[in-house]
Amino acid sequence: MTSEAIPGGGPKLSLTARIMIGMVAGVIIGVIFNLIDAPFINQHIVGGLFAMIGKAFVNALKMLVVPLVVFSLICGVLGIGDIRILGRVGGKAFVLYMLTTAIAIAVALIIATIVGPGAGFSMEGIEAGSITAATAPTVWDVFANIVPSNPVSAMANGDMLQVIFYVIVVGVAALMLGEISKPFALAAEYMNELMMKVVEIVMAFAPIGVFCLIAKVFAEQGVGLFVPVLAYVATLTGVLLLHLFVTLMVLLKVLSGLNPMTFMAKIRPAQLFAFSTASSNATIPVTYRCVTERMGVDNSVASFTVPLGATVNMDGTAIMQGVATVFLANVYGVDLGIGGYLTVIAMAVLASIGTAGVPGVGLVMLTMVLTQVGLPIEGIALILGVDRLMDMIRTAVNITGDAVVSTIVAKSEGKVDVGIYNDPNAGLLEEHLGIDPHAEEVLADAARPHPAE
Repeated sequence: MTSEAIPGGGPKLSLTARIMIGMVAGVIIGVIFNLIDAPFINQHIVGGLFAMIGKAFVNALKMLVVPLVVFSLICGVLGIGDIRILGRVGGKAFVLYMLTTAIAIAVALIIATIVGPGAGFSMEGIEAGSITAATAPTVWDVFANIVPSNPVSAMANGDMLQVIFYVIVVGVAALMLGEISKPFALAAEYMNELMMKVVEIVMAFAPIGVFCLIAKVFAEQGVGLFVPVLAYVATLTGVLLLHLFVTLMVLLKVLSGLNPMTFMAKIRPAQLFAFSTASSNATIPVTYRCVTERMGVDNSVASFTVPLGATVNMDGTAIMQGVATVFLANVYGVDLGIGGYLTVIAMAVLASIGTAGVPGVGLVMLTMVLTQVGLPIEGIALILGVDRLMDMIRTAVNITGDAVVSTIVAKSEGKVDVGIYNDPNAGLLEEHLGIDPHAEEVLADAARPHPAE
């Protein structure tokens, strides 16, 4: 956690610290109110004030989803540049990014289902009416319904699968129009920046919203509800580390033949930077240096695949969405079924392309996944307090995936200097976790449309 200095005053607590304080205070106040069990407190404070503020915060999160996805995804597609780049190198990178994300979310759902975090804790009575009963769609319906018959209606109804598909088509069409699309690109970039500020405004109220939501939950359910959160943290951390040390390293070895141990030793500086900043995009220059100077990947590949990965490769976020969805389904006693799991996988893979690069957006994206499978958004309050730490870990996983795919693609194109890759001292003289101004300049145009995560 960090603090910011206030001119003429003392240190200001970071948003992370304030959210943690709000969560702890909510637990304490909620438990106290649960023990007191006074009708006035239950009716006017818990069911009145806390419920009102908590619902307003949840509505604010919902408010962000559609515009956030639309503008960040347009900027992501346009940031790729000339559509001809989406040829051999671009195609390989994109397929691999989507593949690793799909594997990540599938493994997360399988392990979370086996472990069962949140099982045995029922919250069915807390948000009566929040869950809408619906028949699980078939696999064919899930994919057929990705194409919207009315994109405006899809946006109004928050059908994010259809919104994402439509926006990708619009972005590709804008690329095909070439120079005439420049004003559109600038407008989309401005709106994306504007939405980032809106996210910051909403997240500024997160400590209050978390306090009210947590206090309401614990006042109604008691302290025993905290137990499943520990299982959620352990399950999520385990799946993230499994993806980092097993899935990604196996893919690297199988598809490139390079030594995974060497890779892990050389990517460590970028992982540390990503963990400390919780920002894939802020880590782009460091990732770029590790991939090129330490691993010998040619600039022609790395300058495209690293920024692209920071935009579309969100393995860690996908894993969080899978574990969190299973966790909340268990807590609320909802059976997702095969259709629900397939929906979560499809949502996570497609949403990773449009996940905006600011802290807390992973939770915003989680709201649309929960809505899609019929789970109440209010359950996010249970995991919001521990999300910052989880965000740091999953960001390290994200940038590792970027580097793995960049190395695999470069190796397949004969663009890796194996001598540099196998040299343990390669790049050490120049690399001190700093940001290379030249590398930052090379990547500025590719990275500019995507604000820091």
